[in-house]
Amino acid sequence: MATTATNQAVAPPAAGEYVIDVHGITKTFGVNKVVDNVSLKVKRGEIFGFLGPNGSGKTTCIRMICGLLTPDAGEGTCLGHDIRKEAGAIKRKVGYMTQRFSFWEDLTVRENLDFIARMYDMDDRKGRVDRALADLGLTNRAGQLAGALSGGWKQRVALAACLLHEPELLLLDEPTAGVDPKARRDFWEEIHALSARGITVLVSTHYMDEAARCHKLAYILYGQLMVQGTAQEIIDSQHLSAWEATGPDLPALAHKLQATEGVGQVSAFGTALHVTGTDAAKLEQAIAPFRSAPHTRWQKIEPGLEDVFINLMDRSDTRYPAPEKKP
Repeated sequence: MATTATNQAVAPPAAGEYVIDVHGITKTFGVNKVVDNVSLKVKRGEIFGFLGPNGSGKTTCIRMICGLLTPDAGEGTCLGHDIRKEAGAIKRKVGYMTQRFSFWEDLTVRENLDFIARMYDMDDRKGRVDRALADLGLTNRAGQLAGALSGGWKQRVALAACLLHEPELLLLDEPTAGVDPKARRDFWEEIHALSARGITVLVSTHYMDEAARCHKLAYILYGQLMVQGTAQEIIDSQHLSAWEATGPDLPALAHKLQATEGVGQVSAFGTALHVTGTDAAKLEQAIAPFRSAPHTRWQKIEPGLEDVFINLMDRSDTRYPAPEKKP
């Protein structure tokens, strides 16, 4: 894939207006409040990641921001347009990539892109399609049937289609689901290249390594905005203390730790356990009896994003219980 980006997240442009500025947006379907009083600001060129389990409201939130859904409450602007009154103007400047491949598998790559360009009555169709093919490294596969492509190449076709009309904002809904690691890395390199050109990206993902590549993140659960900021700001805001344990019979050790007061979460990470808590002194006291066990090694570590989000999910079960579904 042609790109000038690096594998790691890079800083967004130092200056730039807020292209997304929404306050208190809320959406209810039936008796379920899917998004509840969410406020966000996103600068031009930022890659803003939405995290949360399935059904948390992140896709609904993104669709309201981009004019694809009208909020029941709240207000704001996207790309300088009112999200309530000027949804049509917003949609013309947005490229939307869904999780499922939604193009015609019995058409070639070029035919798919040309059809989309004709459907939207774009000028210079051939030039736009040629540029999209070249930018996404698809020129040599232009004559191949879309249905014969691997998941990674289908992903490139979908992104090429999003870019045909030269959008200012990309909306990517779990774009790398089911894609191999190499294709995921290539995809994110391209996203950072687009960001460097001033294109703003909203992306929902379940992958922590992808979350770390975003300039800023928002974690949504049961429609509530739990936390937002850079990855480091989110980690720092939770004041987690973390220890790593390695040694024999870790499942038995995890079982004992989970029943110990002062321990917040115990999670398996490969051949190690991550043990976290919100009170450093209480956590250290809780694990003290286990640190003397033979052949078990303990070390204090810095918590990562996954530690933080596991902790947030656990705390949310009491702060924001799942809404009851009424008959």
